[in-house]
Amino acid sequence: MRFLIARLSSLGDVVCTLPAAVALKTSFPDSEVVWCVDKRFAGVVEICSAVDRVVVWPKSGTERKAEVKGLGEFDAAFDLQGLLKSGQIIGMAKAKRKLGYHWRREGAWLFSQRVVPDSSSLHVTDQYVDVVRAYGAECERAEFGLKPLPEDVAKIRSLLPSGDLVVCNAGAGWATKRWPAGHFAALANRLHAQGSRVAFIGAESDRAAFEEVKRAGATSAFDLIGRTNVKELVALISVARAHFGGDTGSTHIAAALGVPAIGLYSITRPERSCPYGQRHNTLYDARGLDRISPEQALEALDATIRQNG
Repeated sequence: MRFLIARLSSLGDVVCTLPAAVALKTSFPDSEVVWCVDKRFAGVVEICSAVDRVVVWPKSGTERKAEVKGLGEFDAAFDLQGLLKSGQIIGMAKAKRKLGYHWRREGAWLFSQRVVPDSSSLHVTDQYVDVVRAYGAECERAEFGLKPLPEDVAKIRSLLPSGDLVVCNAGAGWATKRWPAGHFAALANRLHAQGSRVAFIGAESDRAAFEEVKRAGATSAFDLIGRTNVKELVALISVARAHFGGDTGSTHIAAALGVPAIGLYSITRPERSCPYGQRHNTLYDARGLDRISPEQALEALDATIRQNG
């Protein structure tokens, strides 16, 4: 059997979609799973054990149709993004069945059959899995199949200071999802005083947020901003004692790896988008992220690190 998944972006959403591929591969072990993904996030799909072939997107308009046609015939194709760009991939694919995520925009509904999630599927990850369940895949609990490459782990260890590592991400796609820089600085300094090594991670686009944290007094924080590609980022998070950050891609990578992830939430519902399986590690205040204090964050980190040894 052959399956096609279209989920192009963004990093956190791609990570949250990986269990759909794992459910297909587990239920149909001899199947081939092909995934179309934006080139910026391809690395995380390439190290998923359930994905056999990664098709990098975007391509020029003339290349897209030929690329999809060249993939051959599929038993089923799944639009797990619900946008025009993902819907068109499914529309161009030759597949016996075409199923899609229930929340669709930009005309994505034209290309696949909408799958309504089960009422018990509160988290977005479970809702993505529900789409492949509609085809016949079985899944009791989402698994991500994400495993860092040994060479990436070796490289990361060469960059890191010795000692227990806590990784922090001060960036986020929206300013309203960012914890105040002063709070991050206070937390980093208290962790350092306790003997932890604190590294700030993110893309180069997150450097401005990190510089704010440094100006707020986080002089001991280790700078890994922009120093890793996506695969190396997975490796970095895999060797950490804990991850701390908002609703952003690295938070979901930590959850996928089983690393304790303290998530900060305000404008998004944690039941839907918290680190998967770690609702208990979520700090939430509907009034705003600034209402979550460094003391609360430190208490949550201490508790989860003690619990996980």
